[in-house]
Amino acid sequence: MTQPATFLSGYRIMWILVMFDLPTDTKPQRKAATNFRNFLLDEGFERSQFSVYARFVNGKEAFQTRVNRIERHLPAQGDIQILNFTDRQYRDIVHFSDQGRRGARKNPEQLVLF
Repeated sequence: MTQPATFLSGYRIMWILVMFDLPTDTKPQRKAATNFRNFLLDEGFERSQFSVYARFVNGKEAFQTRVNRIERHLPAQGDIQILNFTDRQYRDIVHFSDQGRRGARKNPEQLVLF
């Protein structure tokens, strides 16, 4: 028996943005910072900038689950901030690169889950 397709609105899909400033003065600190970045990549985050990673999730419950997982893998030192916003808000981000404005990010209109 097949289940009907589920369509999600741009207001239900959430984005997580993790921004961090971690110390890298000593070898153990550099290792901790690298481990944290690798953890984010393993969790499905994409690198937007060197210390800024983003990932989309399906709703606030999934957002909180990701925050809890990140909290369990925090390095001993540093400053980490986690933001969330809707897919519609993410689409409206203004992006400049090499002194020129980039076009708006094209996200799918609908996400189909089976």
